[in-house]
Amino acid sequence: MVKALSFFKRRSGMSVEEFQTYWRASHPEVVVRLPGLRRYVQSHALPGAYRKGEPVYDGIAEVWFDDTQAMRALAGTPAYAAVQADEAKFIERSSMGLLVTEDHVITDGPAPVGGVKNVEFLTRRPGMAIDEFQRYWREVHGPLAARITVIRRYVQSHTRRAAYEGGRAPRWDGAALTWFDDTQAMRASAASPEYARVRADEANFIAPAPPFIITREHVIVA
Repeated sequence: MVKALSFFKRRSGMSVEEFQTYWRASHPEVVVRLPGLRRYVQSHALPGAYRKGEPVYDGIAEVWFDDTQAMRALAGTPAYAAVQADEAKFIERSSMGLLVTEDHVITDGPAPVGGVKNVEFLTRRPGMAIDEFQRYWREVHGPLAARITVIRRYVQSHTRRAAYEGGRAPRWDGAALTWFDDTQAMRASAASPEYARVRADEANFIAPAPPFIITREHVIVA
């Protein structure tokens, strides 16, 4: 399967509570009607994240399809038009971005019920080829991160190679998704020697200071 991962900010003038309520309670009604949809997950930024200012995004949506052909078939359909029209009610459309990704599961544990999910947006190191970046991330960096024992699940979402054809440059080269029991477990991981090794290794393949959001996941279609 392939995944469409979209990231966005809430509509201007809308409170975080209003945004999250509408997204979770109303928007799924149109999304679940998309032909070929296999799975649908919303990840909402934790309310506490706003105490220090606005996070880079208010959330991400992940939708899975059998293949890219199924995704392309949505163009021009009434169902897809309905999703876009509804997005304008709660999303700042100019903030929206989309990655079509392939997932690589590094730590294949279950997402903890009521846990937290960290979403980190990666840009490869300047001058590094995309194939080299993806290989290093998956085969070298992934096993390092898998040694952080408090991580319950770890998935790398690699932007598909086709996104770079014709000299195009996607907004992000991928997203790293990690699940924890709670924010306390996240803080504990940051104090571990395994985490220090992971952070030290990042300079080998990604640009400095990748942005991230800490979220709570809501599975709409399992």
